[in-house]
Amino acid sequence: MKRTSLLFTAVIISMLGYSQHSQLPLPYSVNSLEPFIDRETMEIHYDKHHMAYINNLNKAIEGTEYESASIDELQRLINESTPFAVRNNGGGHWNHTFFWTILTPEFNKPIPKALHDAINKNFGSYDKFVAEFKKAALSRFGSGWAWLIVKDGKLLITSTPNQDNPLMPVAEVQGTPILGLDIWEHAYYLKYQNRRGDYIDAFFNIVDWQKVQELYDLSIKK
Repeated sequence: MKRTSLLFTAVIISMLGYSQHSQLPLPYSVNSLEPFIDRETMEIHYDKHHMAYINNLNKAIEGTEYESASIDELQRLINESTPFAVRNNGGGHWNHTFFWTILTPEFNKPIPKALHDAINKNFGSYDKFVAEFKKAALSRFGSGWAWLIVKDGKLLITSTPNQDNPLMPVAEVQGTPILGLDIWEHAYYLKYQNRRGDYIDAFFNIVDWQKVQELYDLSIKK
């Protein structure tokens, strides 16, 4: 009886198309980032866009060499010959999962001293860092992401097109992301329309700097 039940469950899972990659719950409510990111944008972004990347990724990797890779491992396997569906949807899943974790409804959290010191050392000041990050986000033509990364123990700002990220060997500048901003229009257009700069400014009110510090600490220990 038990064996039959397990077999039946396996068949149902197969029929429903369940596979390795799935979406983690948001660590806060969809309206808790208002007024900086509105509820409707969060619902569409998380429930529709992110979920679509996961569903499309699971379809794209089925029966391929990428099927057994974790989402982190997958990023490091991306190269110029990787099928676009795997590259775009794999990056889309990783990027969005990362993005949700570095946002917080505790607005304007202070930057921990160690991270603040590192920002001052690498960029001259926090204000210069923000200006450089904003420039990278504004100058990325079309859709993509802006990043703060650690490379060889140093902080760098870079950007990537589409759903690429700095973990991928195809990235222009490789490194370990500790902060990322989604600059696809679906991330901000309902509230900010064409005012990408206003969206970038709003972003800095909801950054979880404690999480960024934790990621920084992990990256420099590698």
